Amino acid sequence: MTSSAPTTSRGRFTARLGPAFITAALMFGPGSIATTSSLGAQFAYDLVWVPVVATVLMLCFVDLCVRIGLSTDVGPVETIRRRFGRVVAILVGLGAFAVTASFQGSNSVGTGAAMSVLFDGSTTLFAALFTLLAVGFLWLPAFYRRLERVMVVIILAMLTIFLVTLVVSQPDLGGVLRGLVPGIPSGASALVVGAVATTFSVVGALYQIQLVREKGWTVADYRTARRDAITGILILGGLSFAIMIAAAAVLHPQGVTVSSPADMASILEPAIGGWAAALFALGLWAAAFSSLIGNSTIGGSMLAGALGIEQGGLSSRAVKMCITVVIVLGGIVAVTFGGLPLPLIVTAQAVTIFVVPLIGFVLVRLSRAPERGELRLPIPQLVLAIAGVVFLVLLAVTYIRNLL
Repeated sequence: MTSSAPTTSRGRFTARLGPAFITAALMFGPGSIATTSSLGAQFAYDLVWVPVVATVLMLCFVDLCVRIGLSTDVGPVETIRRRFGRVVAILVGLGAFAVTASFQGSNSVGTGAAMSVLFDGSTTLFAALFTLLAVGFLWLPAFYRRLERVMVVIILAMLTIFLVTLVVSQPDLGGVLRGLVPGIPSGASALVVGAVATTFSVVGALYQIQLVREKGWTVADYRTARRDAITGILILGGLSFAIMIAAAAVLHPQGVTVSSPADMASILEPAIGGWAAALFALGLWAAAFSSLIGNSTIGGSMLAGALGIEQGGLSSRAVKMCITVVIVLGGIVAVTFGGLPLPLIVTAQAVTIFVVPLIGFVLVRLSRAPERGELRLPIPQLVLAIAGVVFLVLLAVTYIRNLL
């Protein structure tokens, strides 16, 4: 693969964007909105540290995976197979597929829930419609280039909408600063795990290996890829941060418990009144539809890798068939539930905490392999990456203890 050299200023700008924006868009779904809103509504500013720490760790792992992607000539699962063998590669591939599949139902439901708020129609009907639309989009020619453009637009639109949410909520800055001190209040562990999973997504970072290859970048493009990674992940973390603080400022004083899109939309009501539901629904739809496509792309690609048919990347018919399976699974869940059940979303996110430590460990080992060459992960970042894996294990242990 060779790196392109755009000649216009617009071309140079778009060449620097793409993979991490896709990662940010696919990770920031309705689950992100639901869990961060719930954290702010229930615990005010006490857990502001969660998106901050998760963002720092995600920056580390996305850069780690950029290094791997730029120094391999095959997909992520095959790269793992070459280093650790077939069994580990299959475990990681199927594990990543299971993680993304667990989120896909909430993404499909989210598109329907958002549209039902805007147009007062059937959530199930809208969810089915957007599921079919996502399948059609997948099978368009030049899928990656179209995906990249759509995700960049959607993530920038979401950023605008939720920054407005933050500004109009008039948060307590003192409370925000106090919330930067880590601590988990009683009863918050499940939501903390869910919130971490929506920002610090090791599976999302893993897929960055494939995305930089789809972009056509090489070792010489590391600086460009790193800038893209920093930009995309800071936006992802900023979105979670903004929603949590807005919910803490508006919903917590009212004692509102987040259980529906209408509850989340009420964050904006003090500032824009009747427009709150429509504006928040647009943000919810953008988050849901971007994740509907992007999340299924990860899950399908990882399934293809586990089956040994990931060759050809996103242009491969076999890979597209696997992606289609994930999209359809989400549509089936959406039609079955016909709503946006917060317990389902939180449970799906919590499940990921038991799979991702293994994937994180494998990625850390890959980042230090000799074939990384000049992109081998430096020691300071290695220490942070190991801390990230330990953090995930501790979250899993905390979650299990609270269940017992």
